[in-house]
Amino acid sequence: MDLVQKVLSGDKLALARLITQIENQTERGLEMLDELFPYTGRAHFIGITGSPGAGKSSLVNQLVQQLLIRPDKPDARIAVIAVDPTSPFSGGAVLGDRVRMRDLMTNPRIFIRSMASRGALGGLAHTTSLVAQVLDAAGFETILIETVGAGQTEVDIARLAHTVIVVEAPGMGDDIQAIKAGILEIADILVVNKSDHFGAENTVSALRATLELARLGGKDALHDGRVLANGAQETGEMEDSVWRPQVLQTIATQSSGIDILLDEINRHRAYLTAHHLREQMDNQRMITEFNCLMKDQLYNSWLDKTPKNQIDAMLGEIEKRKISPHRAVKQMLGDVCPCHDKN
Repeated sequence: MDLVQKVLSGDKLALARLITQIENQTERGLEMLDELFPYTGRAHFIGITGSPGAGKSSLVNQLVQQLLIRPDKPDARIAVIAVDPTSPFSGGAVLGDRVRMRDLMTNPRIFIRSMASRGALGGLAHTTSLVAQVLDAAGFETILIETVGAGQTEVDIARLAHTVIVVEAPGMGDDIQAIKAGILEIADILVVNKSDHFGAENTVSALRATLELARLGGKDALHDGRVLANGAQETGEMEDSVWRPQVLQTIATQSSGIDILLDEINRHRAYLTAHHLREQMDNQRMITEFNCLMKDQLYNSWLDKTPKNQIDAMLGEIEKRKISPHRAVKQMLGDVCPCHDKN
């Protein structure tokens, strides 16, 4: 049985080996991903993002444990992708989530993978989307993706996840610090974790007030752009169908509020299905991935065809301000693409 068939049959060792090849961008790994692609599109991706120290990892741990005991899906398989900061010494991931979830790793229904961000911005690693596809094809029904936790740059998760949870915590700055961060715009659910800490009610009140101001100001739920980007039309009829994020309170270390959070995740999942947004989100994600890959391939192809001394000479002309970067690009593309305007 080859590696692809082993992955489809649920072999966790084969899955780990394939993911390693995907992360290393090997030719064989990408070929196997192509073979698995027809089996994707079934999993629900849940993104968990927020500031460092808000308790994202503890929340993920509790969500997984609660998902395991839910009576509606007793055999459901769950995967976790934890994107960790790159180690400045080894270049690998700081495997904090594997330490926290060591009690779950032996469960045959769970697969946990830590990934190094490898300097990528946006909260995810460059291959996170590809790894999620592999886990989807392997039959995991729910895939939780925890971002690095670097603040306002963590918007890539909105392009990947069906449901985005933004986690905040009291005592991490003033009451509107989260509002400044900018990531509220991608939230489908807002969670104030560590809600037993001093200032939790103030944080909840500030978040709810922000959502209400956004609604009154015409930017319903702060993330109507996320809905519109996935195909909804900006019409008066949208008022009744737009998703409005709720602000929930949890204490992950005590498992408090986790069941309510799961109910809200299921409610959002049902909303996406009822309004035909899930398929649109998936299609948009694939189009975005196609565009990004096309740009990378075209750039790499141009580099292969263009002599290095020619590139260096043009960069030298730019440094001397003899030619603008815009004009230089047009000129150099004209050398390898006859259809491009060289004037």
